[in-house]
Amino acid sequence: MFEKILIANRGEIALRVIRACREMGIKSVAVHSTADSDAMHVRMADESVCIGPPPGTASYLSIPAIVSACEITGAEAIHPGYGFLSENATFVQCVEDHDLAFIGPTAEHIRVMGDKITAKDTMKKLGVPCVPGSDGGVPDLETAQKLGAEMGYPVIIKATAGGGGRGMKVAHSADEMETAFRTARAEGKAAFGNDEVYIEKYLTTPRHIEIQVFGDGKGNAVHLGERDCSLQRRHQKVFEEAPGPAITPEERARIGKICADAVAQINYIGAGTIEFLYENGEFYFIEMNTRLQVEHPVTEAIFGVDLVREQIRVAAGLPLSFSQDDLTINGAAIEVRINAERLPNFAPCPGKITHYHAPGGLGVRMDSALYDGYSIPPYYDSLIGKLIVHGRDRAEALARLDRALGELIIDGIDTTVPLFSALLAEADIHSGDYNIHWLERWLEENGDLAG
Repeated sequence: MFEKILIANRGEIALRVIRACREMGIKSVAVHSTADSDAMHVRMADESVCIGPPPGTASYLSIPAIVSACEITGAEAIHPGYGFLSENATFVQCVEDHDLAFIGPTAEHIRVMGDKITAKDTMKKLGVPCVPGSDGGVPDLETAQKLGAEMGYPVIIKATAGGGGRGMKVAHSADEMETAFRTARAEGKAAFGNDEVYIEKYLTTPRHIEIQVFGDGKGNAVHLGERDCSLQRRHQKVFEEAPGPAITPEERARIGKICADAVAQINYIGAGTIEFLYENGEFYFIEMNTRLQVEHPVTEAIFGVDLVREQIRVAAGLPLSFSQDDLTINGAAIEVRINAERLPNFAPCPGKITHYHAPGGLGVRMDSALYDGYSIPPYYDSLIGKLIVHGRDRAEALARLDRALGELIIDGIDTTVPLFSALLAEADIHSGDYNIHWLERWLEENGDLAG
């Protein structure tokens, strides 16, 4: 087992990894920018190293600075968290070249799954169901228009290197294809340095369902059920739950086995998430995230496992500590993402926290790096906390979420907490009757309520 791990991240996910290390008797090293010198992850780690000025490109995305921090502190392994360099194959290769362990999949698996066309082709070969679409990239508008006519509208144009909703445009008719095609290419070029796009059939009322998988790198893999992440704004998840309210046990077993078998075939190591659109009882692959997800706590809650601990174990060469037969769902869990944003426009709202009180009690978990007097810097993602609740069933989890939101106090800045309190008054939320378009339509109708 490793004696010392460096966490190449910040905020709540850095704290999450530090806590797992402490429980395992492993020393932790925090890296930080000058803007994060007083951050909670720096305070809680056993050691800390400043790796650069505030901009992420000069600190948390600086591969030389992070590798140097390992050499300075004697850390043997790097946990990337999520975001930043967590899915950067060049970084993983550099880590391995310096005889360090990367707590995550191989550079090759990250590279394959990081390109959506290659990922889709790979998953097809592994028996994973995919959305009907183009075979590879679409070179020009004429080809795009021909495909649109063949598949039938609406279609969605996606940047091959896309993510976070960027480089994605829907064409509802032939008249809209030219604008959607050119815009998706331009966004892909600007955001990812790659203007290649592909086209898929656009499902009109799907849910966003993702399957948590875990492999040991030796051909053994399991799935840990699904998460429903359909409540999204601009393709950004805000509310996640497990198990999914629309998924039957038979569907779960079927798609779960398909996913576990797929990652076992490629000797995948560590945590991964295979994301699908789900409509009319069918699953359609959209992408694979080769890292720990923001919403991993809901899976931990219903299965009673520590996914970060398991990541560290398999990276150290140990076998999985559980088998598929050991994994049984217990109750229901929900996570809401709390952002430092001003409603109803969701404008970033950095600033000083004048008072912070986390909710508690049975079945309540608050993952956050906030504390009284902490100043949220303006340089990074606006996520400042995740409130996770667990109940014996979905109704109890929703009631517990309502209670916990009432206890949560974050003074000094605006947050998205009022949005979730408003959502809990909606019948569709309690019935689980929603899809990936539900939240944006609701916001159009009830933006004043959210604020």
